[in-house]
Amino acid sequence: MDLFAVFKELQQKSDTKILLVVLDGVGGLPLEPGGPTELEAARTPNLDRLAGESALGLLTPVYPGLTPGSGPGHLALFGYDPFRYLVGRGALSALGLGVDFRDGDVALRGNFATLGPDGRVLDRRAGRPSTEENQRVVAKLQEAIPRIEDVEVYFYTESEHRFLVVLRGGDLGDGLTDTDPQKTGLLPLEAQALDEASRKTARVVNLLSARIREVLRDEPKINGALFRGASRRPSFPSMTEVYGVRAAAIASYPMYKGLASLVGMEVLPVEGEGDAHEGKLKALRENWESYDFFYLHFKKTDAKGEDGDFPGKVAEIERFDALLPEILALKPDVLAITGDHSTPALLRAHSWHPVPLLLKAPYLRRDAAQRFTESEAAKGSLGHLRGMELMPLLLAHAGKLLKYGA
Repeated sequence: MDLFAVFKELQQKSDTKILLVVLDGVGGLPLEPGGPTELEAARTPNLDRLAGESALGLLTPVYPGLTPGSGPGHLALFGYDPFRYLVGRGALSALGLGVDFRDGDVALRGNFATLGPDGRVLDRRAGRPSTEENQRVVAKLQEAIPRIEDVEVYFYTESEHRFLVVLRGGDLGDGLTDTDPQKTGLLPLEAQALDEASRKTARVVNLLSARIREVLRDEPKINGALFRGASRRPSFPSMTEVYGVRAAAIASYPMYKGLASLVGMEVLPVEGEGDAHEGKLKALRENWESYDFFYLHFKKTDAKGEDGDFPGKVAEIERFDALLPEILALKPDVLAITGDHSTPALLRAHSWHPVPLLLKAPYLRRDAAQRFTESEAAKGSLGHLRGMELMPLLLAHAGKLLKYGA
């Protein structure tokens, strides 16, 4: 149910500040029955202390049993119905990178991959190359493949193994299936059109995939490409329009910047490479007085989970815990810490499991949870929420919603 009309009617100005921290893919699973999850294995004295002063609960980002992508997972956290407000990964990357992305264009998110002699996928991320290596390969492809048939092709570096392709011209639809099989040991998939308007797009993408393999055949690791999330440019109502807040986003990776800009957040510049923790905190401090809603994103918890690196994910959780005192020093009126989905190292992929949610605000009831973990969050007073239910809760605690009804 779309409640945007209700939120517009109930908007109330206040001087309070909301900070939503998203630890991407933070939920996990034990490596063996009875063992700890990544959160339970991590040493998190600052999060533990904060949990003792906060309310906790579990949050299902999209719907029970559905494994969400980062797009729907985040949109739900921002209060947007992920079944109504649909956006492909390609459009998010294009918006996040700020490239020339016009009405009628189709954007596709690409993964550079390592393919074996038989064409099967050996590594879906080509060993996570450096961004500089990515740029070299993108330049090589752009020179070799300026167009497919009458369609212009534009390549852009995102980061590491990730890149973006924008297709322009020729009445292109965006209804097509992905070419990424999501597992190693399988052949890349053929793009299939889901509607008549996308038949040409599917043909162009399949020709493009074959041409990329030809151009990169002598590369030792980056010798193929996997595509997903074909999408045109969408248009969503802004958070200022719906909630009446001045919203800012602090993220390093283009997709999350794209998500934020799509809902009308101002994307703040962040110094540093990769997840750039210190650069993010600097951006948060320097812009603290200018906005009343902040979205602060940390990526590496998800990346380590996708790599199956349990200790690495634990280390990223502990790395965030060490930064927490600097965040708390800003004294946000309402602070929420959660994830957009679970990425257990055991599964090496996103999963359907709920994530813990921590809420620190002035008007909370007593809570039995004492740590920011899945098992402790299950004891919390917030209960079990859906992703879309978080935003109104944050607004209410911040005094930004009037009473509903007489």
